[in-house]
Amino acid sequence: MEKIIRWFVNNKVVANLLMMLIIITGATTIPLLKMEVFPEIDLNIINVSTVYPGATPSDIEEAICIKIEERLQGLEGVKKITSTSSENVGSVRIELLQGEDINDMLDRVKAEVDAIDSFPENVEKPICRKIVGSNPVISVAVHGDLDDIILNKLTEDIKDEIDALPEITFSSIVADLETEIAIDIDEASLRKYDLSFQQIAQSIQQWSINMPSGSIKTSDGEILIRSNSQGYTTYDFAKIPIISDSNGAIVYLGDISVIRDTFSDQFELDFFFNGDRANLITVFRVGNQNALDVSEAVRNYVDNKNNILPNSVSVTAWDDEARILSSRIETIVRNARQGLILVILVLALFLKPKLAFWVSLGIPISFMGGFWLFAPLDLSINMLSLFTFILVLGIVVDDAIVVGENIALFRERGMNPTEAAVKGAYQVSKPVFFAVLTTMVTFAPMLSVEGEIGSIWRIFPLVVISVLIWSLIESLTILPAHLAHSTDNEPKNSVLLLLSKQWQKIQNKIVSGLKYVIKQYYKPLLTKAVDSPFTTLSFSTGIFVLTIGVMLSGFLKFSFFPAVEDDLAIATIEYPSGTPIEITEEGFKYLEQAASLLEEELKTEFPNQKVIKNRLSTIGYLPMLTKTSRGPGNLNALFAGSNMAEVALELAPSEKRNISTEDVVRKWRNFMPTLPGVKELSFKSDLFSAGDPINIQLSSKYMDDLIQAKNELKSQLVRFPGVFDVADNYNVGKEEISINLLPAAKNYGVSMMMVASQVRQAFYGLEVQTVQRGRNELKIILKYPKDQRSSISHLENMMILAPNGSTIPVRQVAQLEIGEGLSSIERKDRKRSINVTADVDLSISNGNEVIASITKNILPLILKKYNSVNYSLEGEQQEQGENLKSLGKNFLLAMIIVYMLLAIPFKSYFQPLVVMSSIPFGITGAVIGHILMGMNLSVLSMMGIVALTGVVVNDSLVMVDFINRYREEGNTIRDAVLEAGPRRFRPIFLTSLTTFVGLIPLILEKSTQAKFMIPMAVSLSFGVLFATAITLLLVPVSYLTLEKYILKTEDK
Repeated sequence: MEKIIRWFVNNKVVANLLMMLIIITGATTIPLLKMEVFPEIDLNIINVSTVYPGATPSDIEEAICIKIEERLQGLEGVKKITSTSSENVGSVRIELLQGEDINDMLDRVKAEVDAIDSFPENVEKPICRKIVGSNPVISVAVHGDLDDIILNKLTEDIKDEIDALPEITFSSIVADLETEIAIDIDEASLRKYDLSFQQIAQSIQQWSINMPSGSIKTSDGEILIRSNSQGYTTYDFAKIPIISDSNGAIVYLGDISVIRDTFSDQFELDFFFNGDRANLITVFRVGNQNALDVSEAVRNYVDNKNNILPNSVSVTAWDDEARILSSRIETIVRNARQGLILVILVLALFLKPKLAFWVSLGIPISFMGGFWLFAPLDLSINMLSLFTFILVLGIVVDDAIVVGENIALFRERGMNPTEAAVKGAYQVSKPVFFAVLTTMVTFAPMLSVEGEIGSIWRIFPLVVISVLIWSLIESLTILPAHLAHSTDNEPKNSVLLLLSKQWQKIQNKIVSGLKYVIKQYYKPLLTKAVDSPFTTLSFSTGIFVLTIGVMLSGFLKFSFFPAVEDDLAIATIEYPSGTPIEITEEGFKYLEQAASLLEEELKTEFPNQKVIKNRLSTIGYLPMLTKTSRGPGNLNALFAGSNMAEVALELAPSEKRNISTEDVVRKWRNFMPTLPGVKELSFKSDLFSAGDPINIQLSSKYMDDLIQAKNELKSQLVRFPGVFDVADNYNVGKEEISINLLPAAKNYGVSMMMVASQVRQAFYGLEVQTVQRGRNELKIILKYPKDQRSSISHLENMMILAPNGSTIPVRQVAQLEIGEGLSSIERKDRKRSINVTADVDLSISNGNEVIASITKNILPLILKKYNSVNYSLEGEQQEQGENLKSLGKNFLLAMIIVYMLLAIPFKSYFQPLVVMSSIPFGITGAVIGHILMGMNLSVLSMMGIVALTGVVVNDSLVMVDFINRYREEGNTIRDAVLEAGPRRFRPIFLTSLTTFVGLIPLILEKSTQAKFMIPMAVSLSFGVLFATAITLLLVPVSYLTLEKYILKTEDK
């Protein structure tokens, strides 16, 4: 190492060229990097989706989900199989074991599903796909005074224009309704002409056709033959002949039916934007596209399009993720800039100005080097990666401080600058190298955290490691070269000379003050601690035990993810499953009225601010709640159905309004009256959700046991203080009519298949053809008119065509039984399941405490009573468990590796334990920090504590290294300890102070965009500060106790 340092010191040009190469390459790499708000999440999940038109959830479960589950059960590499049976569609979710190749598993799952040959006739082909996180950037609302058909056509045209923009690759229409040619034929017409749906369908298929018919080969070339009479419009189908006789009389389809070009009535959706009928186009970022570029292109398009559209129609940008990204980049860059200034200021106060400058130069060099490695490490510029740069801001100069301060010491002793640079850097190269290495190792546990979102934590260690690599290179090559050729000459400019002298006075006072503290306070305290080592160790142990007690007592609450306020206020209303959309519309109107009253009040209260920018209102699908609910442990959230409605208010950015989103939501809630028949009315202001704090999934083969166990669990949950909104996902769905044949049916030769198929054709519809019309699929559907399939009596009086050509009413051949079905059926590992959920008021209780009590005291009794029932923790609890379990396991492994790395330079089995003795007190500092800041502990707090260990170890490592060096010079253990403490006080104090002040701007940040990152910064900053205070006393005392009283090396 000495030769490398000397070579760079003697070749200043090479050092400068290396510095410029790193900075220029890193700076030119930044514009080429992918930019996104939140990193993509790689999910090890395969979904098999199967459509069975017209089927009930029970039909879906029996005919589709169970068959797929049984086929996939036992497939190697599968961790868990869950399924959801809903009306018309079944979805089976296969979660894979960690490390499985998802593409290989997708092929195997597809092969198994394709091998199932017992699906019912009308089931569509199952679609197997891996679940990938989408990257929506911005939405465009198309709205105005238009009918549905014109609005849909305009939306498609605008989508095509957006897709044609050079910056855009992919977009989708949110309410992309299926179009169909609906042919309504009443029963009177069928009986009048003695027709059946099948006969009419055959006539349509024979006349509406597009078929290649070969070719003719001529001397001039080949001519293709094509038979084309395919129908695409209502006119095309109206002129299809159904009946003709020898006299030339023809009955056309248009004569016996009403033909409409319309949207499918299977999807009931209504979208409104600022009171107008609307549709949404969502624009996505694909690959390495820059979210800011995508957003800017769409916004420019919107501005230009509005100039040419008529006044009755508008397009408006909505839900711009790039705005959030831009705001967060601005917030984080501002914090980084402030942190950098504070770090440089601290260095300038304690080090000579030129030394402070060269040490500070390591920050941009290391950061640019880090950006250089982003592409090979598959990292993007996002909220987490930028935050990590702030996190490492103070850490990155630690090694440079140690090296620079040691070089300065050698120069103060009279050594020439070149030799001082070489000797000073080489003397601390070993502890600096291993200190950086241990820091990298302590961040490494985050590289492989389990759980659905475990992959995003890898960003922290990858950024830290890539930055610290360049920091180490810079501190042992470029920094010594600069310091070797740096002079202490005073500035020639009189102004600069005056400023320099004034600064020198300030610095001398601070340095003198520090020396005074060391001499008058630290050294006497260290002497007392060394003279009473066991008292000191007992006191330190007591502090750590007290810390553990505080953590276990519940005084500090734990929440998996801290709540982050959004610039979006959402209100949703949900009626019982099966509620007609007309009833939902009534409740929706009250939501709209309350939003209008809220807007008027805010205009009065804040006349100079436009608090509410836009309003999106939807019935049948809740796009904004679906999006914001998809967080850790809840990535597959979906809210849709004719019984649901939503109103979402886009607010001005938080920094541009004087009212919080939570206060807006509170006012909005006060305007809402009590509505009869509503199942749930909820308001939401969070950016994303980690899921319910309590989510317990019960599963059993027996539904009765499951329902009883669910009810007992809910009755126990409501008794816990602070627990509210106790609910479950067992929902009674629409009423169901079961058709059972009477014995009389045999007399007419009528079978169940005849009745079922004819009823399906009349009430659900018979799909005759599916053709491509332009970009969309067009279905041709035969069925009864709506007014002949709207009551039970219509079904009872429907005429069934018997084999002999006669017609019989349904009531004569079948009995109708009315019952209640389920809105959806959940299954897990081949058993039906029900999720019991609840929220927790953190000011009163804690989700983890409630879960611990339930799993210990309540669930065992329930499971004993209903032995067919099993349980598992889902949602936030599952994600939290997987994250923290793997983090703890990885952390333990990291500590073993740190121990081994420390054992190498010390050549001792016991001295590494002395160095690591300061780690527990970093946890104490983190706990104190959270108490002082009034924060709950979270998973990010735990990440901060894990990261903290490496920083804490660095100071202890340098301290022990110097004690060993003094002992090698012939000093006693006591003298070496008392000498090393004061000698290393300034660099240890300085490295800890730079880490702390670098994070101060972020800790004090009030922006909602940065709040969820603050717990990690609090853990790291306060942990370093407290651990440093302990390190300066505990490490020397621990070293003395180990070497003098346990190993007794001084006597040898």
